[in-house]
Amino acid sequence: MTRGARLVVLGKQGAGKGTQCVRLSHYLAVPHISTGDMLRAAVKAGTEFGQLAKAYMDRGELIPDDVILGIVEDRLAEPDATRGFLLDGFPRTTVQAKALDEMVGPKAIDLALDLEVPTELVLQRLSSRRVCSTCGANYSLEVPPKLNWTCDLCGGEVVQRPDDTESAIRRRLDLYEESTAPLLEFYSDRNLLSVVDGVGTPDEVMERLVEVVDRARTSAG
Repeated sequence: MTRGARLVVLGKQGAGKGTQCVRLSHYLAVPHISTGDMLRAAVKAGTEFGQLAKAYMDRGELIPDDVILGIVEDRLAEPDATRGFLLDGFPRTTVQAKALDEMVGPKAIDLALDLEVPTELVLQRLSSRRVCSTCGANYSLEVPPKLNWTCDLCGGEVVQRPDDTESAIRRRLDLYEESTAPLLEFYSDRNLLSVVDGVGTPDEVMERLVEVVDRARTSAG
């Protein structure tokens, strides 16, 4: 596996994937492609697709495959993804994983990383999360903004996302177990899966991720 590799990062939402994926994408010098970010941007813009996606997100349900696949395929066709990419939040099902193989070739995915965090910890993290409604900056009940739930960066209102209620979170976690967990077997059967402990400080988790990626690069080289 060379610098500029093609990676897939799996794991429950709230496992700290977002921050670690950004850091790992910088380490590998490839774009961080987050389907969650693309979906939320469409919702904020109020596009026809965004309104459709919002209904699913508010219920804590997965977006239909045909919608997600179109977004991902368009993004992977952009020039910055030609050297490689890090996919965060996709694929979520084996159907999507097989479709990804068709997009980039069955041997083009170098590594699938599963960031493993206990369900109860994920629930605790997500239910306490708060987000700036203007710029998207993240806060929590444990680490709130400095003044009256207004964003430290832009002054926007800091709120709980509709899909971060406990009922919506539990629904997402149930869907993960039903639909996404089989991805572990899918990538394991192809000798592409590495499970990484996601509990610890951000630096500790990042060290584990880099160690796994570097080991894969060395063995492939």
